Amino acid sequence: MPALILLRGLPGSGKTTLAKLLSENEKYPIHSIDAYFTDAETGAYNFDFEKNHLAYKQCEEQTLNSIKQGAEKIFIDNTFTIEWELEPYFKLAAQHHYQIFVLTVENRHGNKNIHSVSDEQLQKMAAKYKVVLF
Repeated sequence: MPALILLRGLPGSGKTTLAKLLSENEKYPIHSIDAYFTDAETGAYNFDFEKNHLAYKQCEEQTLNSIKQGAEKIFIDNTFTIEWELEPYFKLAAQHHYQIFVLTVENRHGNKNIHSVSDEQLQKMAAKYKVVLF
C-alpha cells in the first residue's frame, strides 16, 4: 500500500535532511511549505506571512498531484505544529487509500534553523506543539 509520510518538527530539527534521506535522494517526491518561499535558482528563502496560505495550498496541490501520479511514497516536510495543518493530508490519504505516518523530528543534533526563526518564535511554536496519543 502506498504511503504518505508527514515529517513534523520545529525549524532546525532536520526535517528536510531526513526527508531527503528517506526519499532516497528524492527518488520519491518531497513537498513542503518552505518550497513556496525558496527561489529555485538561488536557493534564497524569503518568507512572507501574507502568502503563507498560498504556500499551504500549493503543498497540498503538489501532494495530490503526486498521489494522482501513483507515487509509492510521498514525503511532506512541514512544521505541523498545529493539528489543523495535518488534517488535509489525513483526508487525502483516506480518499486515495494511502497509509499515513507522522514522524516527529527532534533537534538532538544541536543545529540552528536556516530560516532565521528567532528563539522567541521557536518557543511560541514549541508551546503550541502537541503530541497526539491514541
